[in-house]
Amino acid sequence: MQHPADARVADLVRTRKLRVGLGLGSPALAVKEPASGQLQGPAWDLARALALRIGVEAVPIEYPRPGAVMEGLRRNAWDVTFLVISPERASEGDFSPPYMQSDFTYLVPAGSSIRSVVDADRPGVRIAVPRGDASDLRLTSILHRAELVRTDSLPGAIDLLRAKQADAYAAGRTVLLALVSQLPGSRVLTDGFGRISYAALIPKGHPERLAYVSEFIEEAKTSGLVKSAIDRAGLHGVVVSPPNGKQIERDSKISD
Repeated sequence: MQHPADARVADLVRTRKLRVGLGLGSPALAVKEPASGQLQGPAWDLARALALRIGVEAVPIEYPRPGAVMEGLRRNAWDVTFLVISPERASEGDFSPPYMQSDFTYLVPAGSSIRSVVDADRPGVRIAVPRGDASDLRLTSILHRAELVRTDSLPGAIDLLRAKQADAYAAGRTVLLALVSQLPGSRVLTDGFGRISYAALIPKGHPERLAYVSEFIEEAKTSGLVKSAIDRAGLHGVVVSPPNGKQIERDSKISD
């Protein structure tokens, strides 16, 4: 339902549009159908609902991968985006409370000796990550022996596995579960190397907009909007975040 104009987003109402940074390629955020060019995914669903609430048009500002969205923040190219929360990103923008949660793990090819996250951090192991994405940021800070092989797209990471130029692909569990069918015999590890929380991100210097968007996120969780977006995208290994930004431990509540 469209709400009356709110002074906290008066600048957006004046422009009559909400510019939404969309990092494409991750089914947990947004993807683009090659044939139709149609945008799909929870980030785009939430963006359109937010624009409707404000009473403006949602205008997608597209990037080839989620991590590339941050380049647009530095150029004031968008008003809001939806990303995995990370300390590095929080130093440049302000996050809303999380709206859904999962965890990071690895996809490994058929016959791999990697059975756990610990197995992956060994000399000679090459781990594919999309450059600047949350998995790249996380592993850069915690890996001790394995080597990161960075790609410029999410499909590029799976291509490295196919070509045997990488031994594992690191990403969110829901992303990897959607890729298993593309690599026969591959499997997603049962354990993970960190919790993922997805949230809206606002450029710094807009506290009133952040308050408005945070209020919207809380409503989207309790109204069932986030759950509907998850179901529509066919995501597995992800759950709606609880109200008020509380965390869910990864156990039986986040299934594979």
